[in-house]
Amino acid sequence: MKLWDKGITVDNKIEAFTVGKDRELDKFIAKYDIIASKAHATMLQKVDLISQTDLTNLTEGLDELLRQVESGTFTIEEQFEDVHSKIEHFLTEKYGESGKKIHTARSRNDQVLTALHLYVKEEIDQIKNLTKSLFETLLVKAEQHENDLLPGYTHLQVAMPSSFGLWFSAYAESFIDDLYLLEAAFKIADQNPLGSAAGYGSSFPIDRELTTTLLGFNHLKVNVVAAQMGRGKLEKSFAYGISSLAGTLSKFAMDICLYNSQNFGFITLDDAFTTGSSIMPHKKNPDVFELIRAKCNVLQGLPNQLILLTTNLPSGYHRDLQLLKELLVPAINNMKDCLEIADYAVKNIQVNKELIHDEKYDDMYSVENVNRLVLDGLSFREAYKKVGNEVFSKKNKPSKQLAHSHIGSIGNLSLNRIKDKLNIL
Repeated sequence: MKLWDKGITVDNKIEAFTVGKDRELDKFIAKYDIIASKAHATMLQKVDLISQTDLTNLTEGLDELLRQVESGTFTIEEQFEDVHSKIEHFLTEKYGESGKKIHTARSRNDQVLTALHLYVKEEIDQIKNLTKSLFETLLVKAEQHENDLLPGYTHLQVAMPSSFGLWFSAYAESFIDDLYLLEAAFKIADQNPLGSAAGYGSSFPIDRELTTTLLGFNHLKVNVVAAQMGRGKLEKSFAYGISSLAGTLSKFAMDICLYNSQNFGFITLDDAFTTGSSIMPHKKNPDVFELIRAKCNVLQGLPNQLILLTTNLPSGYHRDLQLLKELLVPAINNMKDCLEIADYAVKNIQVNKELIHDEKYDDMYSVENVNRLVLDGLSFREAYKKVGNEVFSKKNKPSKQLAHSHIGSIGNLSLNRIKDKLNIL
């Protein structure tokens, strides 16, 4: 069934190509299409475009479909082009003329756009919650290892003293920046496009404020052309948040892979969280974090894919936009999987509290020695030269006493302040 069917037969190959993966991907937005259809039907009755009997029938049928979605029994058979066709066919088969009225004053354009807005809002909330859970895990780890020192590196060379507490909480706070971007994407999604129809509104006296309230949107996308131009912008804004989050998680996964290696030995993963080799019996590979790194690196390219897909499109709807779902839906699922498994695995990380005693890390205290000389009255540049000469002449005898006290340093992690930043989101 096609909502645009006028009795013309379409070539099978053409139909298969144009339908693409819609049947598969539309299952992810079916719930939201049904919810939006209920709100639309309620509005149609309020403005006297359908009767109360029609509304009762449509609501009953849509609730039945919603139960199918929630139980996992909802299907989109091959005879249907997409979820919208399936819903209208179901209602028409069950309620006759009432079912034929559900599409009054709307188009598939604003129908799918509304479903996507609702879908994106809910997915952002889920991703935020998963990120917050990982955030809490990292802060627990930071508090547990607040005083356990870790060599800090620049250019992959030993640099200055750090700590496991500083390392864990650094990633926790970095995730807050990613959540800011997701918050911005949520604001873009939190606008009701329903009623924009094919992008030019309708001559019916519809009540767009009512559907905005019924669907839980805080704002209405006022201009109907602007609503349609939001297709692509909605997905890109979300993609920027996903990409940023993936970038942070990928870097963290890389740190774990590096720190877990025998050459560093900063952390250890339990045997149950590693995999082996088919030929080397001693191997314990951090595959889970390598896959997180890889998946997140792919996710960082999502905004660019969406930009290339939409970059030269004029206003109005174009079939190119159908492909947005093919990029966005798998990306969302991969992002959630990575966050969930990272949170699970990070809880298991064991830190090496004794590594700092290895003499190869002695020189990282050189800055501490410079600062101590400055406090004793020497200028910074003279102190720098003095300690530098001692280091390169192998005469450096570093004092390993640390005196970091400022906010955000190894001596003052200020974890409560980091928590407060998250709480305002």
